[in-house]
Amino acid sequence: MFYDALHRAMREEAGTALPRWTVDALSEVAEGRSEVAAVGHPLGFVCLPLERAGQQGVCVHVWSDKLISADPTTSATHAHSWDLTSYVLYGTLRNDLVGVVDAPEEPTHRVFEVCSGAEGDEIRRTPWLVRRRTEVSELHERGEVYSLPAGVFHETVPQGETATLALGRGHPGAVDLTLGSLDTGDHRVRRQRYGGEETAFAASVVAEKLVQVH
Repeated sequence: MFYDALHRAMREEAGTALPRWTVDALSEVAEGRSEVAAVGHPLGFVCLPLERAGQQGVCVHVWSDKLISADPTTSATHAHSWDLTSYVLYGTLRNDLVGVVDAPEEPTHRVFEVCSGAEGDEIRRTPWLVRRRTEVSELHERGEVYSLPAGVFHETVPQGETATLALGRGHPGAVDLTLGSLDTGDHRVRRQRYGGEETAFAASVVAEKLVQVH
């Protein structure tokens, strides 16, 4: 179980322990000594899921022009069903914290539920019509730790090549949400699953960059 030790390191000694741990973990993936399979996330990054244990998970998220990424079918504004604690391994990202106000008469967006499964994501429209506005923009740079509790709408925008070590703790019964256009219907999104060579390459991109900057 890595989650508890990594969460503690993020609070106490993130500066050296986390990059070193990530390089070791990704080197195993890059050398084909791991069963980890990378996934192209619909929000535009590549996810390397290093651990899943009940409601807890440890992933590396990487935004890179070297890797194929997907585009969202709704929008990039979303709210997790889980608490996020994240360490910026390298690069910079911007988190726009978004306010969502009920607006049944003059809405800008519709709220959708995202139900994830082995075959992908079911995107289901709800009757919830809202107006969206950016309330706060936060920049997070290499070596910084940031947190987002479940249910907070936000949009994450990388500023160039960026990778994070992301810890998630789920809330049973909670649902992922996203904002989309008013007339978008229910649909399914299949996440791109990387093969062994593609996964190894994604891991090597992050590991090599980490060795350069730390």
